[in-house]
This record gives sequence, structure tokens and C-alpha cells, in this order.
Amino acid sequence: MNPISIRLLSQQLCAPQFTEPEDVVRHFGAMQGQEYRLMRWAVAMRTKKPSAKAFQIAYDSGKIIRLHLLRGTWQLVAAEDYHWMLDLFADKARRVIQGWMSANNISIPDDEYAQIRAILLKCASDKGSATKEDFVNALAEQHIVMDDHRLSYHIRMAELAGVLCSGDLHPAKMTYALAETKVPQTEPIESDEALIRLARKYFQSHSPATLEDFVWWSGLGINDCRKAIALLGTEMHSDKWKKKEFYLHSSARTRGFRKGDVLLLPPYDEYLIGYKSRDITLDETLRHKAHNNMGTFFPVIAHDGIISGNWKPFEKRLMVELFDGSDITPEIEAEWTKYQQYRNR
Repeated sequence: MNPISIRLLSQQLCAPQFTEPEDVVRHFGAMQGQEYRLMRWAVAMRTKKPSAKAFQIAYDSGKIIRLHLLRGTWQLVAAEDYHWMLDLFADKARRVIQGWMSANNISIPDDEYAQIRAILLKCASDKGSATKEDFVNALAEQHIVMDDHRLSYHIRMAELAGVLCSGDLHPAKMTYALAETKVPQTEPIESDEALIRLARKYFQSHSPATLEDFVWWSGLGINDCRKAIALLGTEMHSDKWKKKEFYLHSSARTRGFRKGDVLLLPPYDEYLIGYKSRDITLDETLRHKAHNNMGTFFPVIAHDGIISGNWKPFEKRLMVELFDGSDITPEIEAEWTKYQQYRNR
């Protein structure tokens, strides 16, 4: 087994199978969407013809939704997965966020939740797509002044209640819309079916991965994750690599990887953040160059699937730092050109 080449194929980072951005998000189930500007590249680079405009169309039409979900962090999900994923993850995500609130000495009583939520929902309804500044102004009209942290927790809890979700795409600012106007309602599913769908999506997009990787990514308990893998039955098989057991979905491809490929990966990309153990693609001695101990991930360069440098996405010219001190290669320049074409397409 060559775990690097299989991961690149599963992650749609080489020989991508999809044309539309929403199909990429649907394939993953949930994609980390922490960096608002570069989450677009994370999705688009996995399509056959990366296009910033195509991503915006999918996002504005509600085919792709951004909200706090897995591990209480920002995720992108496809519209048809929104409701069952909320049912599966909302309670756990709420507990995570309540833990953060407690650590920051913030306590919000139920009557405050009800009062503020009503104002937020009216503002989102009036605006169609409301920014946080719009929420601040709407609160001020009711003579309510609230610090940014507290308001953020109100917004997150409204997301997890299924009443607020992402609005239209803005160049730099997150916007919010009423979920009922953005996402069509779907029929609820049983918990076992939700676990099956989640595991299928994770392993079809992240194979090969370990049980521990799945637990980390999903934020679910280890018993639920074991159950989900077992419920997939013959869709899954395992293989040993360096004495560790990896699971692969039956859809995992082994052909299509080309040696010499270079990728300019955005921060928080699933290629790294989607696994608990990242030593397959990232030398432990270089870990600090890819992410810090506070959970901040940086833009990185992958060469043949190995993380080998950093790059700066918002500069006018190509700026990289390769870990081995070598010069920019034609392959990196070609990937930079692809990135620039995406931004203008």
C-alpha cells in the first residue's frame, strides 16, 4: 500500500473526478472552512477546472453551507447533508462551545438567548444576508451593547439550533441567512444511517485512515466510530502499514497519481487537518512550519504528497519558503499560475 498516493486520489488532489464545487463538498461530507477567503481554493482546487466564480455560485445558491459543526469549528457541508449532520453533531458541538464559554467566564441565560436570537433572525430576514456588523447595529437599535465574543457565541448557538446559516459570499466578511430560506428541509434519518453516511463520506475522501483519525475528525466517541465502520460492512477493508491498521473504502483509487506533482494547499486543508496523525505526509521535525500548538494551520506546499514548504496566497507575486532551502521549481510556478487562473475565472 502506498498511503500517500491513495490519499491524494481520495482527497481529489490529483486526477480529480468532479466538475462542480458542491460535488467536492458532498464527497467529503464536511470540509474544514476555517479561513473564509481560502476555503474557496480548498474546494476549487479539487475540481477539474478550478473557478472562484463557480464556488461563489454554489455558495450563494445554498448548495454549499458554512457553519460551526464538527469539533465546534467551521465546516463546509452540502445542502442535502446539512440537516442530518446537524442532528448528529449539534449536541456535541454545543457542549464544546459551552466549554469554551466557561473557560472565558461567559454564561448566557435562556431568556437572553431567546431575546438576542429573535433580533438576529429579524435582521437576517430583513437583510437577506447579514454581516456581524449588521447584527451589532440591530442590537444597538434595541439599546443592547454586546462584546464580540458574546455575540459570536449567540451566533454559533443559533447555527446549531438550525435557524442561522451562511448567507451570500462576501470578499472578506462572513454573512448569515435564515436557514429556512437557504437550505431545503430533508427527512430525518435514523442514528445508525447517519453513522453509515458519515463513515462512508470520511473514508471515501480520506482513505487510507485509521480509527483514531476518524475519531479525531468527527469528534464522536470511539465506540460510535467503531460502530460506523462495522456498519459499512464489505464497503470497508483494512491494511497494515508500518504496523498500523488503516481502513480503506472500496471506492479508493490506486491509479492516477503522477510523480512530480506540486500542490499549493490552503491553511486548514483536509489533507492535513483531516487526520490525527500527520506523520505520513509531514516530518515531525517540521510540524511547526505547518501548524502550531494553538491549532493554527499555515499555507503549505506539497511535493509528491509530502509537505515541503510554505507559500503566501495573497501576495502579487509567487513567494515561497522551501524547507530544504532549494529554489522555486517550474512545477511550483505552474501551480501558482493555476491558482491565479482560479482567482480570475
